Amino acid sequence: MKIPSDWQPARNCLAKRVILITGAGKGIGAATAKSCAAHGATVILLDLDIRALEKIYDEIEQAGHPQPAIYPLNLEGATENDYQTLAETIDREFGRLDGLLHNAAMLGALIPILHFQNELWHKIIQTNLNAPVTLTRICLPLMIKTGKASIVFSSDACGRQGRAYWGAYAASKAGTESFMQVLADELEANTQVRVNSLDPGPVATSLRALAYPGENPASLPQPDDVTRQHLYLLVDDSQAYTGQQFTI
Repeated sequence: MKIPSDWQPARNCLAKRVILITGAGKGIGAATAKSCAAHGATVILLDLDIRALEKIYDEIEQAGHPQPAIYPLNLEGATENDYQTLAETIDREFGRLDGLLHNAAMLGALIPILHFQNELWHKIIQTNLNAPVTLTRICLPLMIKTGKASIVFSSDACGRQGRAYWGAYAASKAGTESFMQVLADELEANTQVRVNSLDPGPVATSLRALAYPGENPASLPQPDDVTRQHLYLLVDDSQAYTGQQFTI
């Protein structure tokens, strides 16, 4: 499914909303966090890189947007208690959670399955699949209480059609797509929480550079170029959709 090409966000379409974004320190996560803040949201910036989070925090604050929050967390090593503490902190500080964008991801390396090391496989699956599943499950009661909330999983073409050498990354993205559909089906009847995935396509990010080191990043769309589409899935304009696989 395609994001409407002519859709443009209203100026304060996220006013008084609280949005949690993982991988918010750089790339698409950082760009989307700044866009959400510019449209009125209080953004919770989650990433392992504290210095990067502080930079995004300062940019949002200096622009005069709602004061964001920083939440440093290593998704690879986080426990269920860590996620529970996060959810309790959000509830205590804000009393609501209107949006959750699972943007953080680990590529690892492009390796034939025959040579894939078990330790690396588990790190990638933990970061890309287990972490967002657990974070979603623990934040879900708060989002149900909030009402019209949106969960968005950043996807990739290799998660919808497997490709050689993409190994654990592709498997994790395929698992994410399946989990998204399961969750959407469970929530559709009795809640106002919608769940979708979005494949932004090739974008000039550090993950893309790792996968394609010889590619000229200037030839690709930049993170700022895909924030409108992420915003669409977080605002009420997309409330009719759940369980859908979106592309740009």
